[in-house]
Amino acid sequence: SSDSEKMARVTLKRLSAEEEFPDLTHHNNHMAKVLTLAMYKELRERATPSGFTIDGVIQTGVDNPGHPFIMTVGCVAGDEETYEVFKELLDPVIQDRHGGYKPTDKHKTDLNSANLKGGDDLDPNYVLSSRVRTGRSICGFCLPPHCSRGERRAVEKLSVEALDSLTGDLKGKYYALKNMTEAEQQQLIDDHFLFDKPVSPLLLASGMARDWPDGRGIWHNDNKTFLVWVNEEDHLRVISMQKGGNMREVFTRFCTGLTKIESLFKERGHAFMWNEHLGYILTCPSNLGTGLRAGVHVKLPNMSKHAKFEEILKKLRLQKRGTGGVDTAAVGGVFDISNADRLGFSEVELVQMVVDGVKLLVEMEKKLEKGQAIEDLMPAQK
Repeated sequence: SSDSEKMARVTLKRLSAEEEFPDLTHHNNHMAKVLTLAMYKELRERATPSGFTIDGVIQTGVDNPGHPFIMTVGCVAGDEETYEVFKELLDPVIQDRHGGYKPTDKHKTDLNSANLKGGDDLDPNYVLSSRVRTGRSICGFCLPPHCSRGERRAVEKLSVEALDSLTGDLKGKYYALKNMTEAEQQQLIDDHFLFDKPVSPLLLASGMARDWPDGRGIWHNDNKTFLVWVNEEDHLRVISMQKGGNMREVFTRFCTGLTKIESLFKERGHAFMWNEHLGYILTCPSNLGTGLRAGVHVKLPNMSKHAKFEEILKKLRLQKRGTGGVDTAAVGGVFDISNADRLGFSEVELVQMVVDGVKLLVEMEKKLEKGQAIEDLMPAQK
């Protein structure tokens, strides 16, 4: 045989784990903390039934070393089985990311909004808007980092069929990203509804932006208080929102809508991915469990300058962002305050933490406005 054929045969030879192991020396993410050469050696012999490998799991964490102060996750799932097949890596990542959540722990789901106490009494002079969002994955399809074009389109088709069957105040319309007019696009951007093409290197490296915008779109009800993103970071992102401080109304619509959507998918032979240990299964390990983020935009100009602001948030198990998203600064003392947890607490418990915590923060803000002390209001650790 010729030299070139010999060369071809040599390069086809599989390289060793040592030769393939990524250099993680400058990395600060949960995956890099856990992955060792010995583990990599063992895990690269496996693949999920749809062919997702350990290199697919870790790619985003290899490409994005992370931030010195913000621990990113550094890995994604490509299908429902990823969490089982690669559990030697993913269990410790989940435990680390979700406050010691153990491989034997069981997650509780509670989507009965009647179990929420209060929530309709947040002061609208301070609480400007309220929203609850989560993700859902559809059984029988690979997740966005690993799905094929055909699968993505099948998820879209199924979603549009199901969402089109919603009635009453959930009745709405689907806008496919690729068919949108400039005017429709601008309207949705003005409404803060539209997700743009992902530019975050975390999303791009994981492979979830392939074939953009094919198979993606946004559905919303006529009142623009309930919306569903299709095939962005997860199969579905479900959001309930409105102006003002009535979190009870927002959460009730969220629970009703989600339950209805789930039954419509089941009628079509597809449940949502869920198990007792991890709750709802989503692409990023940080969103397992409820996948839920209940948040309000709240005016706290005095409170946010208080020396104990960060500590109080921690005690209330809340987190803050600027109103423009994760890395933005607060404008005019307005913050996006939401639950810090996703896994190990039920949906009702997480929304309750936000309702109770925000109520306390507003009470503190009012006292500081009058120049009064807030020491007597300091919360215990939740």
